[in-house]
Order: sequence, then C-alpha cells, then structure tokens
Amino acid sequence: MAKEVITIPNALKLPFSPAIKAGDYIFVSGQAGFIDSDGREVKGIEAQTRQCLENIKQVLEAAGSSLNDVVKVTVFLRHADHFSQMNEVYQSYFPKDYPARSALVTGLVIPSMLVEIECIAYSAPKRA
Repeated sequence: MAKEVITIPNALKLPFSPAIKAGDYIFVSGQAGFIDSDGREVKGIEAQTRQCLENIKQVLEAAGSSLNDVVKVTVFLRHADHFSQMNEVYQSYFPKDYPARSALVTGLVIPSMLVEIECIAYSAPKRA
C-alpha cells in the first residue's frame, strides 16, 4: 500500500506529518488550537476547539478530503469541565452522521493548550 505525506502551507517544522494518507484512509495528527494561522494566541475552550477543527479541515482539504469523510475522532481535553463547551462547538462541525469519537482528559504538552483533536477519515476513490 502506498503511503503519502500530506503537508500544508506554513506548517510548523515538527518531527511529524500533519497527516498520512494510506490507502483510502487519512490519519490526521493531533491538531492544537492555541495558536491561530497568524501566530496569535487563542484563548478559551470554545475558540481553541474551533481552531483545532479548522486546522483539521485544512489538512483534510490538502489531502483531497473533508470533514464529511471523518470516521473517527479523538479529543484530548486538559479539564473535564470543558467537555460540554467543546462538545457544543464540535457539533457545529459535525451536525449529522457523527463520526465515532473518544474523549480523554489528560495533561497536554503545552500549558496554554486546552484541547487537541486528531481524526481518521475514509476517502474512497471516486468512481467514474
């Protein structure tokens, strides 16, 4: 099976790829939302969740896919009491046919990071 590294413009130079496409699946690395595309700090769980999902949307589009193709999501939260606020924003990005999802409360590597989200999308070849 061929493996393709998915890159996006202006991605930080870190030791992992934004996504890997393997066969019909796209594995999107955890996306943080504490910095926006202009390098400004994003504060608050709702704003950071929105930024995470916008980052995921950008990575999926670079892979020729979209949020509609997402089959599995994992959400990492710094604080359990942020779950309902994160969930409200999340539902606006996945209004129906929800993907499978796990949510964990865990320590995140950067203190200002409140949420990190990763996903897997299924993008079957288009038939002629």
